[in-house]
This record gives sequence, C-alpha cells and structure tokens, in this order.
Amino acid sequence: MSEHDLAGTWRRIIEGDGKSWVVFAHGTCVVLPEPEPGVDLAAQAVDILREYGPVHAGTPAADFGTVTLDPDPGWVVYGHHDDVLTYVGPDEISDSSDLAIGLYGRRKRDRDGHELDVVHVEDKRPR
Repeated sequence: MSEHDLAGTWRRIIEGDGKSWVVFAHGTCVVLPEPEPGVDLAAQAVDILREYGPVHAGTPAADFGTVTLDPDPGWVVYGHHDDVLTYVGPDEISDSSDLAIGLYGRRKRDRDGHELDVVHVEDKRPR
C-alpha cells in the first residue's frame, strides 16, 4: 500500500477531528490525542513505537486483538498501548480468522517498531 493510500485509510479509520497521528511504513499508526504545542509529532510517535512496537514473546507486547472495519474493508490490530494500531488490508491476507489477522498485524507492528520509518504525519493541533 502506498504512503498516500495508508494516510487515506487512517483518515477514514480515526474518529475525531482533534486527534493528530503518525503512520509508519508497514501500516502502524500512533495516535497522539493531545500532543503538546510545538512538539515534533514524528519524534513523539517514534519514541512511543520504539517502546511499544517490538514484540517480546511471553509479555504484554505479544498480546493483540482485532477490530473488523465497517464499512471500510480490512481490520485494525491493537496491542498493549491504546494508541498504537496497525491496519491489515483484505488484500494482505487470505485467512480472515482473528488469529491470522492478529498475528499478521502484530508482525507488521514489530517491523515498524524496529525500522521506525515515518511515512505520514497528520497534525490536527489548533493553529
């Protein structure tokens, strides 16, 4: 999925005009509901994902849940930080069980948590 498509997908998913958010290369989004004025949003999101993105077996970092998107196609996979979410599109996976989707999304979050490649910043702070 292109960076532009990822940004558009997250615009449809995230509810509320006041939430800023940052998207990483593999589809993980860090929502920043109340960022401080003047703070670099990408740097703040990188700090959060560096801590909460990588998967560590046997810890809360390995836990996940899934949400089916409606009406948009796909799923959101969430983990041990409420504001770290990963999009899984229907074209990415053939098994639509919660387990398969969750494991796939968790793997994407892990990659983003190691690579930390920001592809989009949505700054919704008041000007």
